[in-house]
Amino acid sequence: MNVEINGAPIYFELFGCIPITATMVVSWVIMIILTGLCIWLTRDLKVQNVSKRQAVAEFLVKTAEKFVNTNMGPKFAHYVPFVAALFCLSVFSSLSSLIGCFSPTADLSTTLAWAIVVFIMITATKIRTGSLGGYLLGFTKPIPVLTPFNVISECATPISMAFRHFGNIASGMVISTLVYAALTVANQALFGLLPGLLGDILGSIPFLTVGVPAFLSLYFDWFSSFMQAFIFCMLTTLYIANAAEE
Repeated sequence: MNVEINGAPIYFELFGCIPITATMVVSWVIMIILTGLCIWLTRDLKVQNVSKRQAVAEFLVKTAEKFVNTNMGPKFAHYVPFVAALFCLSVFSSLSSLIGCFSPTADLSTTLAWAIVVFIMITATKIRTGSLGGYLLGFTKPIPVLTPFNVISECATPISMAFRHFGNIASGMVISTLVYAALTVANQALFGLLPGLLGDILGSIPFLTVGVPAFLSLYFDWFSSFMQAFIFCMLTTLYIANAAEE
């Protein structure tokens, strides 16, 4: 029996009660790969006569620093490792579907967990900036009667971030699957019009599923993966920076 949680198939149950899903397995594999890449890129660093590997590492670090400094300012430079890790984890998770793995970002629990972490950081920044009393008092502005709506608006932040990322990746997977299935049926129907054995042979060869799915992959897999990671990190930096100004 194929059992799933949030669309992610369960591989096995640890101790007979803790489900180990495809999301967990792929996420841990991606984290191990990213850790290994970081160790490899930052090994044997030099001041002069730097290697191509070190040049790539420095370019990636400079890009992350520029992104954070542009959106948050130099005083938030300590967020560079977090934002860079979040971006890489998101991109690798979304692109994992290209090698036949279940994409962790197509599981709402993944993006919701990231959004909750970001929401905690936003709230901590607000409290650190204006004290706990000032943070709670902010819900009563501009008039106390709007307090319930302000609370709902505050809680909507992580929910909107999570569903935006999850929805775009999951919908891309669904659309690609539907298009591939439709092209398979169309291929069989088109070449099935040919008489006899020729129609059976050509109908079994997926001519129509060669080019179109690959073209769609450029958007739904590559472009969408990088774009959703960029948007999620952009919102993260802007929300935290705005929280420090309140």
